[in-house]
Amino acid sequence: MTTTQLTPNPVLRVAPAPPAAAAAYFRASLVFHADVSDVAASLAAGGDPGFVVLDSRSTESWDQGHIPGAIHLPTALIAEQAGHLLDTSVPVVTYCWGPGCNGATRAALALAELGYQVKEMLGGFEYWVREGFAFETWEGGSKRDADPLAAPVLADNCGC
Repeated sequence: MTTTQLTPNPVLRVAPAPPAAAAAYFRASLVFHADVSDVAASLAAGGDPGFVVLDSRSTESWDQGHIPGAIHLPTALIAEQAGHLLDTSVPVVTYCWGPGCNGATRAALALAELGYQVKEMLGGFEYWVREGFAFETWEGGSKRDADPLAAPVLADNCGC
């Protein structure tokens, strides 16, 4: 089937990419993204995870809740303050609110333009909380039960 051939199936209206092109695309995606579970597992393993986590949201959002150990640097301040807070030899994982927000993408772009190695954490703070990982607020530490629609509740990981 060609990409211009009409089909009643909306999934196949545009044909899938050839396997080699699909592999290149998905490999490239992993270069730019990390998921919440992998970030949490790396941080929980102890020692130096080999990256820093950066919360690119406002101070009010940071106070509402953030990942323990994250660096707070709102996107608007990256150009001015990144050099004082971050080491260009250490990869940075950015996050913002969640999948409906592109703040982590904007922060990652700003950092990359300054010469930092950077990945965006898919799911953001929303999925950090929904997957049941501990977080900090202006009042102290907190944690919620994992949301069964977003994370396994009877296993340590999803197996993917």
